[in-house]
Amino acid sequence: MSKIDNDPDQIDHKTCRYICDAVGERLQQSMRPEPTLSSRLQQLLDEMQRRESDHH
Repeated sequence: MSKIDNDPDQIDHKTCRYICDAVGERLQQSMRPEPTLSSRLQQLLDEMQRRESDHH
């Protein structure tokens, strides 16, 4: 028997991986960026792109 089999507080690798994957998916969902930018940030990005195209 392995050490894990003797210790009821231990979980096997497959279960641990499943839990980690589930937690990762939840974090990605909850930390997903906003689909739209604020108008000020969009203005700044537009300005930056315009200046870059002017230099090329």
